[in-house]
Amino acid sequence: MKPATRWTCIALLCALIAAPLWAAGNHVATVPTPKNEKAVLGVQLASTLAQITGIAISPMLGVSALGAYKWVEAGDDPQKQAALPWFAHPMYWVTGLLIVGAVALKDSAGAALPPGWKKPLDVAETLENKLSGLVAAGAVIPFTLDTLTNLLGNGSGGHGEVLGTTGLAMIQLGAIDFSPLLNVLLAPFAIAVFVLVWITAHAINVLILLSPWGAVDAVLKSLRMSVLGLLVVTPQINPWLGVACSVIVIVVSYFLAGWAFRLTTYGSIFCWDFFTFRRTRFVPDAKENKVFAGQGITDTPLRTYGRLARTPEGRLRFRYRPWLVLPEKQVELPEVPLAVGRGMFFPTIEATMEGRERTIILLPPRYEGHEEAFARACGIDAITDVGLRRAWGVIKELFGFENKRRQAVAA
Repeated sequence: MKPATRWTCIALLCALIAAPLWAAGNHVATVPTPKNEKAVLGVQLASTLAQITGIAISPMLGVSALGAYKWVEAGDDPQKQAALPWFAHPMYWVTGLLIVGAVALKDSAGAALPPGWKKPLDVAETLENKLSGLVAAGAVIPFTLDTLTNLLGNGSGGHGEVLGTTGLAMIQLGAIDFSPLLNVLLAPFAIAVFVLVWITAHAINVLILLSPWGAVDAVLKSLRMSVLGLLVVTPQINPWLGVACSVIVIVVSYFLAGWAFRLTTYGSIFCWDFFTFRRTRFVPDAKENKVFAGQGITDTPLRTYGRLARTPEGRLRFRYRPWLVLPEKQVELPEVPLAVGRGMFFPTIEATMEGRERTIILLPPRYEGHEEAFARACGIDAITDVGLRRAWGVIKELFGFENKRRQAVAA
């Protein structure tokens, strides 16, 4: 995306939230309003924005914590308890917090486990993050928006806590109900914010899925929890400081959205192949196969999803659609020595460029065990071990064990 287009999108995104709040603020300013009501508006804005952003970073933890807070806030009042949303009932938020605790225990023990031992649990956590993200987007965001629109102006034809106390109903302008406009403008903004932040935060789960070292996982998780904690604390210190922190997270997420989307697509296919044992019923196509771009392919971002096929001229061509729906692009792989890499969890295509090996194609886990058939389809003669599988082969050789499979492939 061009820089001018990026900044235009950011300006439009900010306008979605600025327009209704500016209009509401102007109406409030036309008549005397108690200071405490203006403070309530600022606190509510900061709280709502922090809730949406924080839940997007960690949906299960955010939804469960918000539900627990609402349940405690309701106390023993039967009317308040009856009005609680479904995620504020103990059956949901207690289960959610137990899942969050189990994930934390897995992360704590994972740093001491050998590489690859906790990968199945990482896959399960990545899937959980996807499902909880869908639940949060469909249920919690409308609830948080209702809180803000009720404060500014409700949808029943009356006026909210702020607009209703200004006396605007006594003049002609006050007869206009701005709540439908608020709902129309705030809903797309909330969904856009949630999607941007969730995609970027979810990329951390995929990075953990790809990382073979538990220590790296701990650093990534600590980074995410630090940002989440900042969003929780800053609105309590100063509402507008909380808004500023949320806006910074949103803008950073916007610029990382393309990278995070490709990583999320890769993680989704990885999880699907892993849980469904796709490799047991999969056969590589003799003409064209679905793969991900690695490094060294001209003008193609890393982990772009597309199709790889051999042209009539004998070249390997990679074609893809940006964001999966935009017009198709095609690029040919560099003419260098290639080899299919047999990894522990997924194969690759390795290229020898400038005297060093570089992974130029990443294959989904469904191709594991089908490296020879894929190599034949692509016209690649060499097959080699890579990553953890190569390290395991070296260890076996050091202890005098013969790697028969690799020698047979080399022969």
